[in-house]
Amino acid sequence: MTVAFKRALVTGGAGFIGSHLTEALVAEGCKVVVLDNFSTGHQSNLDSVAGSIELAEGDIRDFRTVKQATEGCEAVFHLAAVVSVPQTVEQPLESAAVNDMGTMNVLEAARGSGAASLVFASSSAVYGDDPALPKKEEMMPKPLSPYAVQKITGEYYARLYHQLYGMNTTSLRFFNVYGPKQDPTSPYSGVISIFMSKAVQKVPPTIYGDGTQSRDFVYVADVVRALLKAASARAASGQSVNVGTGISVDINQLWKIIANLAGFNVDTRYAPQRAGDIVASVADIDVANTLLGFEPTVAFEEGLGNTFRWYAASCAQI
Repeated sequence: MTVAFKRALVTGGAGFIGSHLTEALVAEGCKVVVLDNFSTGHQSNLDSVAGSIELAEGDIRDFRTVKQATEGCEAVFHLAAVVSVPQTVEQPLESAAVNDMGTMNVLEAARGSGAASLVFASSSAVYGDDPALPKKEEMMPKPLSPYAVQKITGEYYARLYHQLYGMNTTSLRFFNVYGPKQDPTSPYSGVISIFMSKAVQKVPPTIYGDGTQSRDFVYVADVVRALLKAASARAASGQSVNVGTGISVDINQLWKIIANLAGFNVDTRYAPQRAGDIVASVADIDVANTLLGFEPTVAFEEGLGNTFRWYAASCAQI
């Protein structure tokens, strides 16, 4: 696809999703500024585009840093955040400083710079444990964690900036994103990255809860497509939009598929369910299709295969 802007800011651009987005923007001929404090992101994630981007090491809690990084950018992709649900439960004040005030800094800097569009990375966590499935954007948010509260707050601010100031802002509610470069070393990593690492190392994983909880896993390349589409989709301005596949997979089934890819047959360990975790989640993606023209293109088995090969190659280099 071809982007309509020539210069963009990606906050959190050294992270998992952010680095894939940055690569895609560079491939489209866009000049990219990456703002990251490297608390969870890795500069090595940007090795393939290191000579083609402007890298600003800094924190979104510092408005002056954000303002400087935003200058001249036509599009802003705000992905920087404390993304771990358990970490926000353990550190609610620290995470709020990043996810609440940091988001305000990015919105205000984008408004001041005259950016044509801002896309905010939100989360399916805003739905909480509402038993109604699939999750639809008009459902009442029922956050179960500080992380979810912070994400829905960011959505409300993004919508207000559209209504009050005429900014083209869109919030994308990511479901469970997976793919190459997702860091398995953090205790707060996504379940697929952890399972991949365990399978490659032939180590049984720990499943929190009984493993029947289900998720909508969406491949990172599809998420990047949604981000690029949202930056140019005026019909989505002021809206919150699900980004998923519409298909759910339970955690026990997920481990069996990954273990099969690795040729590894072992019983899993189980531990008590973690605070803030939800039982079931699957996206309704009709709004994404209508407003963004988005449909997922990478089948789950294909995405898992791509991801497993990356993890296997990465572990072989260690």
